Amino acid sequence: MTNSITDLKIIDIPKVQDPRGNLAFIEKDIIPFDIKRVYYLYDVPSNAYRGGHAHKNLYQFLIALSGSFDVVLDDGNQKTKITLNKPNKGLLILNGIWRELENFSSGSVCLVLASEEYDESDYIRNYKEFVLVKRG
Repeated sequence: MTNSITDLKIIDIPKVQDPRGNLAFIEKDIIPFDIKRVYYLYDVPSNAYRGGHAHKNLYQFLIALSGSFDVVLDDGNQKTKITLNKPNKGLLILNGIWRELENFSSGSVCLVLASEEYDESDYIRNYKEFVLVKRG
């Protein structure tokens, strides 16, 4: 788990503009992994947060389909906050990065594309344990 904040990427999602409405798509090698799980967060109260964990192996690609939210990222040495608010831009989070999602706007929807199916053993849910693993 040697990934760091510098490995995070905002990736432009191709879109087709049309007077009837835009169409965005994810296929082929737009993101650097095969999608094995798709889920979304919605109706998150503005004062709540989601996440609060890191993954040992799993990669995620987060997209604000509607509204906005902040993603607080931590590699054990440095932190950064990224606001997602455009449905044609996504945040690639590699394994070994602690993440928390907060500041959800009313009506926001966060789509998550994951590289693996759900596996509880892949999660690090305790921040102190995360820091110990990262500093190894």
